[in-house]
Amino acid sequence: MLDALTIAVSAAALALAAWCGFAAYRDQPTKDWHFIGMAVVTVLALAQLVVGVVQLARGEKADEGTAIFLAYLIGALCAVPAAGFMSLAERTRWGSATVAAGAVVLAVLEVRLFDIWEG
Repeated sequence: MLDALTIAVSAAALALAAWCGFAAYRDQPTKDWHFIGMAVVTVLALAQLVVGVVQLARGEKADEGTAIFLAYLIGALCAVPAAGFMSLAERTRWGSATVAAGAVVLAVLEVRLFDIWEG
């Protein structure tokens, strides 16, 4: 895995969590700008998925197993979009809080991905 990409995804996810958390604090639902932020974070997670699969295809191995590594990569890719879809159903401050929680989950998954790859 590329350490710089893992750090970039984590930092972007935490920035999104802070931004949406602040919107929830101000009693605001998710807005178009939040969805643009979610798209940026999702594209970074997709890039990480592609890099991870390419490295596995080249013969490199995750220390804790390929299946677990792929499951975490797919989960990391789905965390923010799933929270974004849930926020569409709840057009109150809790929608923003849901996205903030999903972004924190992504940051935690990134730490775990790093551990799975490096051992």
